[in-house]
Amino acid sequence: MISICRTHASNVKRWRDGQMALRWCAAGMVEAGKQFRRVNGHLHLRSLRDTLEKVTKTGVTVQDEAITAA
Repeated sequence: MISICRTHASNVKRWRDGQMALRWCAAGMVEAGKQFRRVNGHLHLRSLRDTLEKVTKTGVTVQDEAITAA
């Protein structure tokens, strides 16, 4: 990911401010995200978590935020 961000940001000839650097870094990460692979069994992680909570009965607080990949 870092090398793709570096290559993507090499197109910039004049950096104006920190916000511009962040935007180009984010754009590079979006490009790199297209090449990422998914973890095997990623569809079963939620049921694994639910089963572990039932077995341990600890009441651990977890975040249920929806995560979207680029």
